[in-house]
Amino acid sequence: MRNFLLRSLAFAAPVALALAPATAGAAEYVVQPMTVPIMKSVFGQVQSRNVIPARARIGGTVAGITVQEGDTVEAGQTVAEVSDEKLALQRDALDAKRLAVVARLDNARTNLSRAQDLFSRGSVPKARLDEAQTAHDVLVNELQAVEAEIAVNRQQASEGAVVAPESGRVLTVPVTHGSVVLPGETILRVASGGYFLRLSLPERHAATIREGDTVEVGIRGADGLLTMTDGRLVKVYPEIENGRVIADVEVADLGDFFVGERTLVSIPVGRHEVIAIPADAITTLHGIDYVALAGHEDQVLVSVVVGETFKADGAPMREVLSGLASGDRIVAP
Repeated sequence: MRNFLLRSLAFAAPVALALAPATAGAAEYVVQPMTVPIMKSVFGQVQSRNVIPARARIGGTVAGITVQEGDTVEAGQTVAEVSDEKLALQRDALDAKRLAVVARLDNARTNLSRAQDLFSRGSVPKARLDEAQTAHDVLVNELQAVEAEIAVNRQQASEGAVVAPESGRVLTVPVTHGSVVLPGETILRVASGGYFLRLSLPERHAATIREGDTVEVGIRGADGLLTMTDGRLVKVYPEIENGRVIADVEVADLGDFFVGERTLVSIPVGRHEVIAIPADAITTLHGIDYVALAGHEDQVLVSVVVGETFKADGAPMREVLSGLASGDRIVAP
């Protein structure tokens, strides 16, 4: 067999270097079939767990907006101001009404004090005293009602401040400065609660995907390129719509993505057996992949056709399509 390999590799001088004695301390690896997942590449769409509108609590005119699309806001932060000129006019009217009631109440107190003095000297009947007391009590209650109306007016004016309902990022601001809004109208929308990826897979994969499966997600780096990171399939929805099954994937950090942005996701949709070896056991010479067979005094290289790279127990493995069989022993670093 060695003579056959020497003849097959004689076409290139550098390959002869591969026939040097085996490296001391190299380990042997016994080739065995492995069960690996079948990965399918799909696009996942970034979604926010919650999209909450910040609404106007009163009707009026938008007097100012302090944030714009993409800004980060905190819960309770004032993001806009709605003003209603009628509230200022009502406040002026209520203030004037209160002054009038206070003046009448002062006069009623004077009348009551005079009636009490005259009644104590027997100059007026009890009915006169009761009338003065009733007039005084009515004005006291009227003053309390006016003050309550003033408090309501002040509360309505304070509700012109539009606050962020939760911490998150501003998605849209559908109004501008000077817009006329009604009570309950949306001023802006806030994405909160973190982000996840939503996948849409053909229904033939519905029976093979499982919650808890590990998936590979493309994360956009600083250079604009995608690097793969691990995610987890957390939910598979039981309803199939238009021949598609919907699933959600959680990733540790998706903060740099836009809501609605799509990124590449590789998800396991089945399993199959392959012949695989450690990726670092493969040597590439002149564009051809070789592995060294173990158990020979000199290194014996055989050419192999390799396929996909995957991880097994955290170590990178390479699928071998041809060139090796189960039970072969190879040299691995």
